Amino acid sequence: MSKKGYWVVMLTVTDPQGYERYRDAIGDAISSFGGSYLVRGGQVTNPEGSDFGRHVVVEFDSYETALSCYRSEAYQSALKHRRAASTGHFAIVEGA
Repeated sequence: MSKKGYWVVMLTVTDPQGYERYRDAIGDAISSFGGSYLVRGGQVTNPEGSDFGRHVVVEFDSYETALSCYRSEAYQSALKHRRAASTGHFAIVEGA
């Protein structure tokens, strides 16, 4: 059995309207790869590092699926909106 894959995202949104376009555009990409949100916003405390305003964790059935979703045409076409509307970190991680 393969291990799960996760998108771990920490962002500072610089253009809320642009970020909304990104959020609206990624739903189909994530759902078509079987992804589900574990964290999407909410309260946050950063006791040891940078203060990002937005945190997101998306779970996929496998690391390979998480990579495939990121590399998909649907996600890549939405990505331009996130890059224009935020700064931060995005990692694809293999989990337990």
